[in-house]
Amino acid sequence: MKQIPEMPLSTRSRQKPAPTDAGPTLDLDRYVPAFITFIANKLSNSATAFYQKQFGVNVTEWRIMSLLAIEPGIPASRICHVIGFDKGPVSRTLAGLEKRGHVSIRTDPNDGRTHSISLTAKGRTTHDKVIAAAFERERRLLSCLSKDEREVLIDLLRRLHENLGAVTGGTES
Repeated sequence: MKQIPEMPLSTRSRQKPAPTDAGPTLDLDRYVPAFITFIANKLSNSATAFYQKQFGVNVTEWRIMSLLAIEPGIPASRICHVIGFDKGPVSRTLAGLEKRGHVSIRTDPNDGRTHSISLTAKGRTTHDKVIAAAFERERRLLSCLSKDEREVLIDLLRRLHENLGAVTGGTES
């Protein structure tokens, strides 16, 4: 007997229940914020599980480590701005990374309230291992797109990122 491949779940492939009231509802097959959120959540959860098991870091720690590899010595406020996290979770994550020897946090001699954060040699070694896995995950995710489609996607995502201020009330970037 020939086995039929399992189809991915989609609201299009299931019969939709009748709405319980006459109010508006989202079409989850077309509502862009939902798509972005669902993709981000699933990517983050699977990355945390994989990176934690393979390298001993979660996805938040990895995001911070990758930013520190790009911008060594930046303060926590810059990390918060780029990643889009609040100060509390970033501070707790940095404290854990420092305790495990992945980052060095030094007080700025010109401003005692500001800290310079950098990867340690151990942190850089971990970063270099995780980045190979991150690139492979990205390659597999985007494998359904042509090279031209990937470039269009990157351009569209960049434009959406630059336009976040339209819904956040700030100038996000």
